[in-house]
Amino acid sequence: MPEKHPLFDTIRGLNQGINTLVAGIIKLAPFAVFAIVFQFSHQGDNDLFGQLFSFAALVFALTMVHGVIVLPLIARVAGGIGFIALFRAISAPLAMAFATSSSAATLPVSMQAAKEELKVTPSTASMVLPLGAVMNMDGTALFEGIAAVFLAQLFGIDLSTTGIVMIFIMAMVSSVGAPGMPSGSMSGMQLVLLAAGIPLEAIAILLIIERPLDTFRTAVNVQGDLIGATVIDKWQKRFG
Repeated sequence: MPEKHPLFDTIRGLNQGINTLVAGIIKLAPFAVFAIVFQFSHQGDNDLFGQLFSFAALVFALTMVHGVIVLPLIARVAGGIGFIALFRAISAPLAMAFATSSSAATLPVSMQAAKEELKVTPSTASMVLPLGAVMNMDGTALFEGIAAVFLAQLFGIDLSTTGIVMIFIMAMVSSVGAPGMPSGSMSGMQLVLLAAGIPLEAIAILLIIERPLDTFRTAVNVQGDLIGATVIDKWQKRFG
């Protein structure tokens, strides 16, 4: 057996040290979030939790509108599949996405539903669904855009029409390639906040309410992927 090289031991030690540091930061994160929220509430003299509840209700309502009206309408017009048939076919992937909050974990169930329930050809499903799991984030882009506008108002930042448009453009850009894991959208949220001139520590405020909302927007992300695969497969069969 080859002798152990000192470089490998050094890299292994650095890796363990970084893991220990990150684990410590994660354990202290709730205290940091509480401190930021307390300071903001004390200095701003406003009902932060009431505003967060209103924000969460708005995000939930708009996500439901997108998932129950907009996407099924696209499926009906462009894919030729009705409302009831659509939700019957994709009920299993939606339940999996809601339970795991992960597009990547839902991918095998989505593939099965696309092939067996929606009758999408295997070649189309194998290309569109994995690509959609990392690029097509309808619910994530919607959440990030609304969250940035909410935080801008919270911090007293005036947004022009151009600024709001830029926020939603950056939300769409940052959602592409977002990790298909729970709360993965928080990594791309930094780009959106920077575009609006919002301090990055504002992300800690979103962490209070973000996790429950993540379940719904992940389900909408998966729904968009499946509808996209259905529409592309129909067009491929018609014009291919």
